[in-house]
Amino acid sequence: MSRPPLPPPLSLPRPGFGRRMPPVAFVPVMGVFGLGLGWRAAAGAYGVTPGIGDLLLGGVTLLYAFALMTWLAKPLRRATVVLEELRVLPGRAGLAAGSLSMPLLAAAIAPLAPGFAVAVLLLGLVVHLGLLAVLLRVMWRGPPEGRVVTPVFHLWFVGFIISGLAANALGFHAAARALVWAMLLPAALIYALSLRQLVTRVPPPPLRPLLAIHLAPACLLSLVAHGAGMGIAPWLGGVAGAIFLALLLGARWMLASGFSPLWGALTFPLAAFAAMLITLSDGQGALGIAGGVALAVASPAILVIAWRILRMWPDGKLAARTNAAEA
Repeated sequence: MSRPPLPPPLSLPRPGFGRRMPPVAFVPVMGVFGLGLGWRAAAGAYGVTPGIGDLLLGGVTLLYAFALMTWLAKPLRRATVVLEELRVLPGRAGLAAGSLSMPLLAAAIAPLAPGFAVAVLLLGLVVHLGLLAVLLRVMWRGPPEGRVVTPVFHLWFVGFIISGLAANALGFHAAARALVWAMLLPAALIYALSLRQLVTRVPPPPLRPLLAIHLAPACLLSLVAHGAGMGIAPWLGGVAGAIFLALLLGARWMLASGFSPLWGALTFPLAAFAAMLITLSDGQGALGIAGGVALAVASPAILVIAWRILRMWPDGKLAARTNAAEA
């Protein structure tokens, strides 16, 4: 007599660690890169030990390398996984942060290995351009709601300004100035469209933390302009200050839904704002005090947010909550 078939398992086996690597993990990694660069600026402005910035940058470089190799295993198994990642908002933010972390890495290693930094910077630009082309294809062929302007657009269309940090660190100030002028228009367009949307349609609570991304472009434009010797740097810093004040006043409303992986969007803007205040003031006067306070407050906040997000990665919770594609 044949045995009856066994019942199906109560739960399906989870995919291997690398088969569903959530790209949103790159977002807090990008934030820690920014924090390390902020502490490097503080070492020059306040005379604090450069070891803090070096420790942060060294540690996050290893973390970034591990995350990058883990994610690359997915498209190597199945190339179309990139298209699936770019169909969802957390995936779009994560892949943008992953490619933009390359010029941040280039800025970090520029004083130590300028030749290698140039190679990393160029690779980052090529990767970001390639992913942007794929994103535009996904948006064109996808549903109309996938083409709605979000703060993540800043990462894709204005994120090239991050390369200006590395360009200034490497002495390519003309390239940095060109990036500032080139990125002003897309940044202004995204700001205008986003403000119009915010007036006509209130974003749902789970997506409101993404509004913090609006702070980063103004800070970066000001930082790069200052490093390239451009007179518009303080004016751009004033725009960043106004955005920060608006976000601060609306912080309770923005974070009303409670902690989620999208809180990673807070990390890099906080670091960029602190670095901007420190750099523009060179640690002097009221602005220098504000920069020191901003860095002191942002440091534990960024590290705690990064830890809380990344600890969800190994057991698959981060992938499930952000709808990461499986290879």
